[in-house]
This record gives sequence, C-alpha cells and structure tokens, in this order.
Amino acid sequence: MNIYADNAATTKVSEAAINAMTACMKDSYGNPSSLHSEGQKAAKVLLEARQKMAARLGCDPKEVFFTSGGTEADNQALFSAAALGKKKGKTHIVSTAIEHHAISHTLDKLAKQGFEVTLLPVPENGVVEPETLKAALREDTCLCSIMFANNEIGTIQPVEEIGKLCRERGILFHTDAVAAAGYLPIDLGVLPIDLLSLSAHKFHGPKGAGLLYARKGIKVQSMLEGGSQESGKRAGTENLPGIVGMAAAFEEACGEMAENAAGLKALQDQLIAGLEKIPHALLSGDRNRRLPGNVHFCFEGIEGESLLLLCDQKGIRASSGSACTSGALEPSHVLLAIGRSHEIAHGSLRLTLSHQNTEEEVSYMIEAISEVVTKLRQFSPVWKDLEEGKKKHAI
Repeated sequence: MNIYADNAATTKVSEAAINAMTACMKDSYGNPSSLHSEGQKAAKVLLEARQKMAARLGCDPKEVFFTSGGTEADNQALFSAAALGKKKGKTHIVSTAIEHHAISHTLDKLAKQGFEVTLLPVPENGVVEPETLKAALREDTCLCSIMFANNEIGTIQPVEEIGKLCRERGILFHTDAVAAAGYLPIDLGVLPIDLLSLSAHKFHGPKGAGLLYARKGIKVQSMLEGGSQESGKRAGTENLPGIVGMAAAFEEACGEMAENAAGLKALQDQLIAGLEKIPHALLSGDRNRRLPGNVHFCFEGIEGESLLLLCDQKGIRASSGSACTSGALEPSHVLLAIGRSHEIAHGSLRLTLSHQNTEEEVSYMIEAISEVVTKLRQFSPVWKDLEEGKKKHAI
C-alpha cells in the first residue's frame, strides 16, 4: 500500500489547478505588464485570479499581493510592519515560541537591527493564551505575529481574540495562515487581521505561488528591486500560471471545506484512537482545537528518523515535523516549546491527511506504525533501561 500522509509538507496538485494552469500557459502566455493585446489578455487573467482570491478571503482585490510562497509573504509582512513601527518610534514585536522558521528567523534578523522581540510561552496544548499576550503588549509594541494554526502539531489559535487585543492597542496583527488556508474559514471582512500570509502548495495548488494580504492603509515594503508589478510592492514578472493554479485550488478547497473537514475529522479521530493504544505514546497539541487531518504523536524510547524510514518501507509517507527542518539533527522547536524533553521530542511522528485518504489507509497505518514502534523498541537501549526500571517512563 502506498499512503501519502504528509500533506502539511505539501499537497498533490488538484486537477482543477492543473487544468487552469495548462489553459493559462496555452492561451495567456503574454506578460501582464505589456501593453499589447496578448499582454492585456494576461493582465485580465491576473486580475480575475486576484478577484477570486479576494472573494474567498473576504477582502478587496487591491489588498492582495502575490508572492512566491508563504516564506516570502511572511518576510514581507514582518519587515513592512517593523519599518512602519520604527517610523513611529515603536520597536517592540510580540510573537510565539512555536512559529514557523520563516517567522522566527526573520525576527532574529530584526532583533539584530535593534528591535526587541518577545516570544510568548505556549502551554502544553499548544494554544496561545490571550491573557499572556495581553500582559506582553506595550506602548512601544508595533507588531504581533501569531500563526493561525501550527504546521506541526495542528493547534488552532484564537486569532479573533488576539486580533481584537491588538486592534484595541493600535498594534498591527499578522498571522501566518499557511497551514490553515483552505482548511479553516478565513473571513478578513470580519476577523481583525491586518496582514496574512498563505501558500498555494498547502491546499493542492502549485509550489512557487503565495499571497500576502495587507489591509488597506498599510504601506507594504517591497522586498525586491525591479519593476512596478503588484502595485509596486513586489517586483518581477508575475508567475501567472502559478497564480491561476492557486486561485483554482483555493476556490475548490473553500467550496468543499465543510465536507472535507467532516471527513478528515472522522479519519483523524480514527487514527488518534488507534495510535493511542500504543504503550507510552502521547498526542501532541490540543485534542479539539486542531486542524482537520493533523495527527502528531511522540513515542517513547525510539528515534523519529528510524521511525520515518521504516514507515516509508511500509508505504507510509510521513514526517517528524516541518519539512523545512527535516535535515536538522535538533528536535522540533515546537515540541520543546510545549514542554517535551529532547529525548521524547526525538521520537515524534506527524501524519497529515487529505480528503484523498481513506478509512482503509488509516487502519493500515495504525497496524503498521504499531509494528514499527514495537520493532524499534526491541533494539533500543533506552527502551531496555525503561523496561528494566533503570529509568522512569516520561510518557
């Protein structure tokens, strides 16, 4: 059996996106900035894609800026907000210890430029406590950046409450919605969000296409020098096929969201219930406030890398956490931030499902992963010490 369960890393491109991209490459090959008829035809297609994304997000098309993906959008949001804050003499930024590295590494760079960064602690369930945020906000706070949902452990943050706290203080609120877009409702006409990032390949669109939403009135800082594309906010000829594919995929994902979420929740519950039967296994993240289809476990006494390799041999494609850090030897910063020890965090497994997965596949995964964990523990000196009582079980 060949099971793809790493949709948080990337998703299979949908037929709707492929068809839209193919038609675009065949029929709208002009440069949207060109004044001739082929260029204007492409410009019309670009505008239609912008309008589609804006309609699904509940915002004005002029508030949508296309990027190469979530990382670029995150960078642009943070650098823009920081620059605006600095002009007003505000150089304090609030974020969390569980953000994607596209955020945390950008914050590190801003810290070197003189900004003070406060990273909020997060409890074991992975959900930011609004009272903790409220206590951290200051008169000189210019930006709060907290992800909509965590890409590793799936926890959904109280973004509406966070946004209200920021708006009351006149603080810009950015949310990295890369993991949430296409899976959770996002209405920017209602939610108090100033800046939002998303990436097409997380909801069955193509890689290399993303979006930054910037509320009207917020001056977005250009990250690239060159032409005046994207209203002068993102130089470079637009990736029109990618943008068109993103719009098609997002329309489909939003249109089928309720149905897909219900199906994914059922599969998720089945998978969690099955894996919890493995001795000394622990679910990561909040049991209820989590993305549909996200299942993250830590298994005591084994190494996650060996677990992934043996799962792959059994046809299960999974991960231990963010694909952007899959080559790192250190355990996930997210798991450490919610209180997992280094030893426990090393034995992690992330399974992220899509609407294309089935009950039969979930049943197979439960059986196969149980066998793999048992096999690895037979060869683990750490597990031997735990079973012989030389060490105490942490799970």
